[in-house]
Amino acid sequence: MTFQDHFSAVAARYAEFRPTYPAELFAWLASLCKEHEAAWDCATGSGQAAIGLAPHFTQVVATDASAEQIAHADGPGNVIFRVAPAEASGLQDRSVDLVTVAQAAHWFDLPKFFDEARRVLKPGGVLALWGYGRLDLPGEMDAIFQHFYSATIGPWWPPERQWIDDGYRSLAFPFEAIPAPAFRIEVQWDLPRLLDYLSTWSAVKRYRAAKNDDPLPALRAELQPLWGDAATPLKLMWPLFLRVGRR
Repeated sequence: MTFQDHFSAVAARYAEFRPTYPAELFAWLASLCKEHEAAWDCATGSGQAAIGLAPHFTQVVATDASAEQIAHADGPGNVIFRVAPAEASGLQDRSVDLVTVAQAAHWFDLPKFFDEARRVLKPGGVLALWGYGRLDLPGEMDAIFQHFYSATIGPWWPPERQWIDDGYRSLAFPFEAIPAPAFRIEVQWDLPRLLDYLSTWSAVKRYRAAKNDDPLPALRAELQPLWGDAATPLKLMWPLFLRVGRR
């Protein structure tokens, strides 16, 4: 399985407009670890999860197969960004306490990645995969958004998106399972900010390339009357789904 690069072309927008993860998630993951010397954030993108891990570990190594994503990544001084595929991190054997993959495991050659995670994790170390699907919009806007997600851009989602829609439930996970509490992302976004986020979706990018057209202005026209003042922030939420296990 070769690296499928769906995001390098929008790396700058990805860094600017993707949501961040709740601090409570990283505190819980750190609480599972016996030691806190090193964490590996695999497929870090622009570093959203690596930044969340940084307060809890002496060092965080954040890798991504996309050099363009790493070029737009940033974080505190104890985060080291490197270009590396998920299946070949370059880390030493039994060198990390925690491996994390945020919103990216569905792109991997999973058997090879799981072998790599076993190799680099210390005995008793923890692997955590998580993601989030389609956010819910308030009131009548949600039906419009569901149609956009499933019908308008639905045919342009890569096949791997099925794992996100499934919440990783049917994903083979050969580690000792650890039950996870419920976590969610919450933001206060106005309508332009929501559309900026949607512009980072792989299906939107593929739709634009296939049709030489942008589906977002039409979506905005449908949402605007129900949103009200486009500059008014609304509370939006994504539930997170997790698969967490111990080596």
